[in-house]
Amino acid sequence: MNPAYLTDASGYKGVADEVFAPADEAGVVDVLRRASERGIAVTLAGAGSGLTGGRVPQGGWVLSLEKFRRLEIGQGSAWVGAGISLLELRDAAAPSKQFYAPDPTEITAWVGGTISTNASGSRSFKFGSTRRHVLALKVALMDGSVHEYRRGDKVDFDVPSIPMPAVTKCTAGYRLEPGMDWIDLFCGSEGTLGVVLEAELLLLPIPKEIFQGVVFFDSDERALDAVDAWRGVNDLRMLEYVGLNALDLLTGRYPEIPADAAAALLIEGEDLDGWESRLTDAHALVDASWFANSAKDRERFRRFRHSLPELVIEFVSKRGFMKMGSDFAVPIPKNREMLAYYIERLEMEFPGQYVAYGHIGDAHVHVNMLPATEAQSEVANALLKEFAAKAVELGGTVSAEHGIGKRKAGMLSLQFAPEHIEAMMAVKRRLDPQWLLGRGTLFPLA
Repeated sequence: MNPAYLTDASGYKGVADEVFAPADEAGVVDVLRRASERGIAVTLAGAGSGLTGGRVPQGGWVLSLEKFRRLEIGQGSAWVGAGISLLELRDAAAPSKQFYAPDPTEITAWVGGTISTNASGSRSFKFGSTRRHVLALKVALMDGSVHEYRRGDKVDFDVPSIPMPAVTKCTAGYRLEPGMDWIDLFCGSEGTLGVVLEAELLLLPIPKEIFQGVVFFDSDERALDAVDAWRGVNDLRMLEYVGLNALDLLTGRYPEIPADAAAALLIEGEDLDGWESRLTDAHALVDASWFANSAKDRERFRRFRHSLPELVIEFVSKRGFMKMGSDFAVPIPKNREMLAYYIERLEMEFPGQYVAYGHIGDAHVHVNMLPATEAQSEVANALLKEFAAKAVELGGTVSAEHGIGKRKAGMLSLQFAPEHIEAMMAVKRRLDPQWLLGRGTLFPLA
């Protein structure tokens, strides 16, 4: 068996009895029906770029949608198979001057996986998560039936209302509310309710002009002040943060990072007006900052942003550990308080062995710990639970974009009351009575 099906980008590992990669809808239905008849668990395998173990089997069968390769670009939308990568979709849409707005860090992620986790990325500041960009889904259920749901098709059974935190991004558990769409139910369900075969996705016109920069600051406080000042800028698409330790980690690849930079903000917008005065008012290191003048520059900035998670995974893997990173978000007014809490605790427990970066425009900063010993790894795991509890205390979520998967299955109870988790489980039992699909994901194994 190919070991690639038994792990993900975090290094989480599992086992399986058999792997299936059917070429068509009938093949998927056959696998699901046989699994149902025999009571065999089925785990959906995406590209493996996830970080929570959702695609990693804990026994049973693996079902890969790698051969679902439909890719048809229309005006304003595209029909895409679950096995198409975001990179392939981007390149196919570009000649028609269109783009797909969600941009998770790993551009090789498959569309099916990004729907499963309701992924977002750096442009979520303006465009939100995947859910907002799905127009239709074709889904296979565990009973072997196949359905096509369009936006506006309502769930045909009673769904309770579950309180959601006042954050801009949340992928913790099922989003449940009376009168909801089927699409909203499947987006973010992490492969536990149905198998997404194809999707119709919204495409947007590529703007004629884009202002993009990597803006450096000589202090963290000035960078955070700029975040608060720039949140309301018209047509700002991206507002990302890179802390001092993260800049230090990047210096090996980017020695041109200014030596006196203590933090950076990555910005991208469609309105070029006013930025000269904004940068000056924010006391940015304007002369040392980088601004895009071409598509080549923009690609360089994309690689700069995406180098961070790559370097973190590479670093911890060499030390023999799984990725130890947060995915918590808080209400925007609590952004600075959460970041200060991260830094205070990390300086106590992991001085110099952590990085902080990410979607600060959404009050969703990732912190990644870099343990060097087994004892430090245990401390890192304890800190992640502490950080999750703090985020919930501040009104936030235990998962903003990566999902819960198997690694964080115990964290749902930090955010939701038992009756809310039971409501989610009732939906699971309705669509998958034998509890076979994605067993161990979202809800801990009994």
